[in-house]
Amino acid sequence: MIQSETLELLEWHRLCQHLATFAATKLGATAARHLKIPDSQSQSEQLSEQTKEIYQLETRLTTGLSFEGIQDIGDSLERAERSGILTGDELLAIATTLAGARNLRRVIDNQENLPILTELVADLRTYPELEQEIHRCIDERAQITDRASQKLGEIRTDLRRLRSQITQKLQNILQAKSGAVQEQLITQRSDRFVIPVKAPQKDAIPGIVHDTSTSGATLYVEPNSIVPLGNQLRQIIRREQAEEEAIRRILTELVAAVKPDLERLLAIATTLDLATARSRYSFWLGANPPRFIQREASEMITLRNLRHPLLVWQQQHEQGQPVVPVDLLISPQIRVVTITGPNTGGKTVTLKTLGLAALMAKVGLFVPAREPVEIPWFDQVLADIGDEQSLQQSLSTFSGHIRRISRILEALGNGEAEGELPTSNSALVLLDEVGAGTDPVEGSALAIALLQYLANHAQLTIATTHFGELKALKYEDDRFENASVEFDESTLSPTYRLLWGIPGRSNALTIALRLGLKPEVVEEAKTQVGEATDEVNQVIAGLEAQRRRQETKAAEAQSLLQQAERLYKEVSAKAASLEERESSLRASQEVAVKQAIAQAKGEIAQVIRRLQKGTPTAQEAQQATNALNQIGQLYQPATPAKPKVGFMPKLGDRVRVPKLGQIADVIAAPNEDGELSVRFGLMKMTVKLQDVESLDGQKAEPIVKSKPAPAVVTPPPQSVPVRTSQNTIDLRGKRVADAEYILDKAISEATGPVWIIHGYGTGKLRQGVHTFLQQHSRVNNYEPAEQADGGTGVTVAHIK
Repeated sequence: MIQSETLELLEWHRLCQHLATFAATKLGATAARHLKIPDSQSQSEQLSEQTKEIYQLETRLTTGLSFEGIQDIGDSLERAERSGILTGDELLAIATTLAGARNLRRVIDNQENLPILTELVADLRTYPELEQEIHRCIDERAQITDRASQKLGEIRTDLRRLRSQITQKLQNILQAKSGAVQEQLITQRSDRFVIPVKAPQKDAIPGIVHDTSTSGATLYVEPNSIVPLGNQLRQIIRREQAEEEAIRRILTELVAAVKPDLERLLAIATTLDLATARSRYSFWLGANPPRFIQREASEMITLRNLRHPLLVWQQQHEQGQPVVPVDLLISPQIRVVTITGPNTGGKTVTLKTLGLAALMAKVGLFVPAREPVEIPWFDQVLADIGDEQSLQQSLSTFSGHIRRISRILEALGNGEAEGELPTSNSALVLLDEVGAGTDPVEGSALAIALLQYLANHAQLTIATTHFGELKALKYEDDRFENASVEFDESTLSPTYRLLWGIPGRSNALTIALRLGLKPEVVEEAKTQVGEATDEVNQVIAGLEAQRRRQETKAAEAQSLLQQAERLYKEVSAKAASLEERESSLRASQEVAVKQAIAQAKGEIAQVIRRLQKGTPTAQEAQQATNALNQIGQLYQPATPAKPKVGFMPKLGDRVRVPKLGQIADVIAAPNEDGELSVRFGLMKMTVKLQDVESLDGQKAEPIVKSKPAPAVVTPPPQSVPVRTSQNTIDLRGKRVADAEYILDKAISEATGPVWIIHGYGTGKLRQGVHTFLQQHSRVNNYEPAEQADGGTGVTVAHIK
């Protein structure tokens, strides 16, 4: 009973209704509205894997998974098994369902890495021969076709012939007795062909009157001459109906023979549709797949940016307020969390959000929280939320809560041993305003005893309260934790943010003063409360402020870390590109050298052939010698000059770093250890003195260490500039005049590069920024930012 109460309190039925809107079939929608909650973790994991694979499959398909043709044929199967004869519509629905299921299996079989779905449809039998037989006998209007049997074809031929004879005779009567008929029309009444005859002239056309018009002026008469033909027509129609029924009986028997397989097909199609609905609903929520953790293995509950799914629906479809997410990070040893704070601050919403998240994970839905989503598998979710006051049962608010809590404790059982969690029960218990509705002293004592009991017998309990005594439990038992909902004193309204590790402080006196209550009354109230309470509130306020500062610092650190990681990837990519370029250049140089050698050999061979023609003279020999010398000077590499020793780089010199193949600027003179700092492009690094040389090839003179002297402090090598919020200016939407003022202030205070965001737009703002940078005395140069930093929509100004 308490399980169904909990689902009602958490409004689980509303979530199921929302899920049903994403189903493609009537069966899937019905299954979603009556969603069954699994009894084991393995079942939940199986459902979650189904949802993941459908999610993965639909990202590959252009139009998503199609359930076209699949209908609810369950009642038809039951009637077929009981020897009832199915109608043409029912038989046609069975045929389209078979085709739709076969299409589903084909789509899944054609995709890779879908083991759960592939196994699900592996034994699916779609009976194409039954589908073909139904389509042979039933047309798209659910009528029996002439080709269904030879006998039916012959009967239909006789019917057409007889109808043609009757129509021809009636046409002759209409023409012959045109004055007696109301209009030239042949119609039917009770399957008999009749013509409209004027009532005063009924004797002009003897026959059987089958109907009369409302005014009585027209009689619908079957002339005596066609009555025998009408009787014959009726007999043939009965033969047609009997033959159609026989055909439908045969088809029904074929369906009944494979009823178990068709029921399994229907169950598999429903399972796929429900998994697809879960996937599409999860995608719409922006949810992520959960991972079930074992808290006994010291795993932490991690639910960051957790949103209430019903509030998300309300925001999107009912113009509701924006949803404020909460962070639930609960350590493994914590068994009870007490949430304090003002009313309407979001305490109850937090309870419901966690309860729905636990249930969504159990049924295979993704959880609307940021990755990673890590939550235990709770075998029970039990809640006491809201007021259960009943006038009919004469129950007070307190009594209603106690009765519901009693049912929760009964569901939990007695446990195993004091202080131990029962191995058969890992429950999530949600208590709203625990101990409320009675004397504060007794209610507080009862709440403390109840939470201590739940700490021993439930895996996790979240309780909201206004009792200050419950805040102290954290300092007596390490299984307890405090949390509070934040309250903005300046606006006298809650922020709906959840603060962990900080108990809620009383805001009643502050609110009363701001709302206009006489100061002397508030001061008197403070004396009644006592200085200790005021000091506690001040300490809590300090903790809240410290928490906000830490969150700001953490966000800045995270941003810097992401920028550092991005820069590291960019530098690594550039280094790999340089190595590849150097290797390519070396290979091309080798090819050029081989080509030069081959060409030189060819020219030498030509000189030798000229000398071999006839008797060479001294003049010709001299000419050949000169030609060979020219070839040698042209192709033989010059002998490298011996390196000159005695060069000492100074600050501002340009040197060559042979190992890197780069020319760099000296930005720090050599120290006693023979190390100096250089810069090439945006890169700065420290190199050894022996690894550099002058531009004309001189090697550096080694430094001879003198007698110990006071250590010379050299500035550390500067790092690659990192873009942060401090050195980034966003000028989008500004006028050029306003932008120049902001730029001038930023450049005058800058100590390194400045990233200027001006966007694309019409280009006027970017042109104005570039013109200003060209004229500014502190700007050394400027260039477009890297593509990852905004490309040509951002300009980087380098400061002198």
